[in-house]
Amino acid sequence: MPVGKRIYLRRQLPDPQLMMQFKSIPASNTADVMGRSCAMHPRIHLVSSPLEQMMVGPAFTVKARAGDNLALHAALNFCQEGDVLVVSNEGDDSRALMGEVMMAYLKYTKKVAGIVLDGPIRDIDEIRKWDFPVYCTGTTPGGPYKEGPGEINVPIACGNISLNPGDIILGDPDGVIVIPQKDIAVVLKNAKAFQEADEKKLVAAKNGTANRSWVEKSLNEKEFEIIDDVYHF
Repeated sequence: MPVGKRIYLRRQLPDPQLMMQFKSIPASNTADVMGRSCAMHPRIHLVSSPLEQMMVGPAFTVKARAGDNLALHAALNFCQEGDVLVVSNEGDDSRALMGEVMMAYLKYTKKVAGIVLDGPIRDIDEIRKWDFPVYCTGTTPGGPYKEGPGEINVPIACGNISLNPGDIILGDPDGVIVIPQKDIAVVLKNAKAFQEADEKKLVAAKNGTANRSWVEKSLNEKEFEIIDDVYHF
C-alpha cells in the first residue's frame, strides 16, 4: 500500500440523531464544555453567507500536499451527502485549493454539509453570496497543482486541531470546532446543560440581575491590588 497515496472509502460514522442535535447549540457553548481546546485557529473563518447558521456533519478528511488539490478532487468523487470536507494543507497560503466550479459540484451534486479548508480559495466574489458553509484562510487568484501525493479519510490536523475521519464538525459564524466521535454523547449532554445556564446568564445581563461577585473574589485570590488613584509616572 503506497503510504501518502491512500484513499480509504469507509469511516466509522456517528449516530446521526445525536449529531444533529448540536445544530441548535452554539459552537462556543459546546467548546466550553470540552476544555476550550477543540476550536480551530481563527485563520479558518466563514467566507460565505449561509442562511442556516450552523454546520454539522461527519468529517470526510483530506490530507493534501501543500498547494496541491489532486487528493481533494478525489474526495469530490467519494464524499457523501451530509459530509463536511475537512482539508489539511501543510500550512500553505500561496495557492487556492478550490474555486466556484468545485464548490458548485459539492453543493449541488454531492450535497455536502460544508467545507473546511486550512488554506485559501478563489472566486470569492461569487462564493461570498452562497447559502452554503465555506470556511477557509483567505483568498488568492493563484491556482493549485494537481500532482499529489495526498490521502483521504486518514487522521489529519486542520487549524491546529487533530481530528479523525468521522469526527463531528460543528461550525457557526464564530468558527469551527471538532467533537471526537467517541465523546459525542457526554459532550451533547454537557453542552445542552451549559447552553441552558448561559441563556439564564444572558437574561440576567440584560435585566440588571447579573451576579458579578465572583470577579472580586477571584481578583482577591490572585492577589490583584485595586488602587483608588491615578497612575503616577
